[in-house]
Amino acid sequence: MEFAELIKTPRADNVVLHRPFYPAVEGTLCLTGHHLIFSSRRQDNAEELWLLHSNIDSTEKRFVGSLGTIIIKCKDLRIIQLDIPGMEECLNIASSIEALSTLDSVTLMYPFFYRPMFEIIEDGWRSFLPDQEFELLSSVTDEWRLSCINKEFSVCPSYPPVVVVPKSIDDEALRKVAMFRHGSRFPVLSYYHKKNGMVMMRSSQPLTGTNGRRCKEDEKLINATLRPGKRGYIIDTRSLNVAQQARAKGGGFEQEAHYPQWRRIHKCIERFNILQESLIKLVEACNDQSHNMDRWLSKLEASNWLTHIKEILTAACLAAQCIDREGASVLVHGTEGTDSTLQVTSLAQIILDPRCRTIRGFESLVVREWLQAGHPFQQRCAQSAYSNSKQKWEAPVFLLFLDCVWQILRQFPCSFEFNEQFLIMLFEHAYASQFGTFLGNNENERSKLKLLQKTMSLWSWVNRSEELSKFQNPLFEANSLVIWPSVAPQSLQLWEGVFLRWNRPSKFLDEAHEEMISIIKYNKELQAKVNALRRQLAEMETDDRMQENL
Repeated sequence: MEFAELIKTPRADNVVLHRPFYPAVEGTLCLTGHHLIFSSRRQDNAEELWLLHSNIDSTEKRFVGSLGTIIIKCKDLRIIQLDIPGMEECLNIASSIEALSTLDSVTLMYPFFYRPMFEIIEDGWRSFLPDQEFELLSSVTDEWRLSCINKEFSVCPSYPPVVVVPKSIDDEALRKVAMFRHGSRFPVLSYYHKKNGMVMMRSSQPLTGTNGRRCKEDEKLINATLRPGKRGYIIDTRSLNVAQQARAKGGGFEQEAHYPQWRRIHKCIERFNILQESLIKLVEACNDQSHNMDRWLSKLEASNWLTHIKEILTAACLAAQCIDREGASVLVHGTEGTDSTLQVTSLAQIILDPRCRTIRGFESLVVREWLQAGHPFQQRCAQSAYSNSKQKWEAPVFLLFLDCVWQILRQFPCSFEFNEQFLIMLFEHAYASQFGTFLGNNENERSKLKLLQKTMSLWSWVNRSEELSKFQNPLFEANSLVIWPSVAPQSLQLWEGVFLRWNRPSKFLDEAHEEMISIIKYNKELQAKVNALRRQLAEMETDDRMQENL
């Protein structure tokens, strides 16, 4: 298919662009296969807007006489308005935008056409390979091994080709365990706690069914993670009721009779359409400027967004507590093990592991616990809060995870090497990007799409020094301790940087941030002077002592 077939009117003049907190600008609108480009005519202050079609969630058309208006609502939650003279031109542009923003084929998306204008210093596709991560693990323990059982994605279509499993369990046993787990997602290592050797594993639900089916290889696998005389905890991200209902469909949970050393705890985390509805209600509340205080607070509460944040953080804190304070190993799963499971395992690691609070450590976490672990980004992030067509699989699972990270970052502002902008950037690229990192639903699909050969990795761009500087937290001081976030309702706040950034001017926040950076810079200069004076004083005292001895 040629993009030109979808573009009936490639250019329109005298178009007026409206955005909140900016004056209206007149200019030229151009449509390409992947971008909507607006260029202002002003000589004194020319500006351009480049908007990816894949970032467009929905469009609305309005007409007053021959003047047409297109309202564009984006997946990054911004809303822009274009006034286009001429009804036919407006209709043509609107239908082109709609067609280009809803392309079915992944290979027609911009990452397959994007050519970087920067020098590639590091190939991001090779930055966080499983064997590199395993090297770090094998330097502290020899109880685990890399298994290539899934090399051709033949055992589990949503797992990566290489997984980390207990050394005492062979591949034949893994095949049997895979047949006993939903979607063949058998238990694999998620995290090893160096402090006490406890581990966190993740999987999908066991297929016990109504007959209480068992699998001795499964029991042996998860028992292999226990120390002699120690208990383990299974954190099930479904309510007990939902877990019991799953048995009627062939799913279920670990029976205590077959897993006597494991205690099962249910921590209900919502999924799918409930989360999507929550996002829609929250964004609607944030965009309504007519609220009085009571109405705003009741709408915020009715969205349940902060309740979901609290549920996820509570489950993550529980997993971290079992590992660090109870000295117990943990297995986390829900139904499929691709959504709430990954929220819990990745947040628990942020609480426990200082490395995950660095920029590269966090990138590695996103690769391991989200991309390689099979979170279906293509399905979950197909639409955002404004889409008119509600499909079944959309859910802001990754955005909720990033929001939870922001909540912890806000409570521990000096413990993270990255800043809020880093998290916002990841949110934006998960929904629409020039990079191939978040395309596809798992490693199997990415392999078939040949993303490594045909697209650029997000990490190749982010990890360049000129980009990294934008994402570094000036307050960062390495903290090797476990950090325990508060999940009390009073401690959780609306993430304004995402949900209100297009609804309020950022001028004063930007000024405050610049002032903070200049204070930190001045403080470092003073600290350097203090250190120099201390050295000078020490040298003078040494000279005095030497003269006295003479």
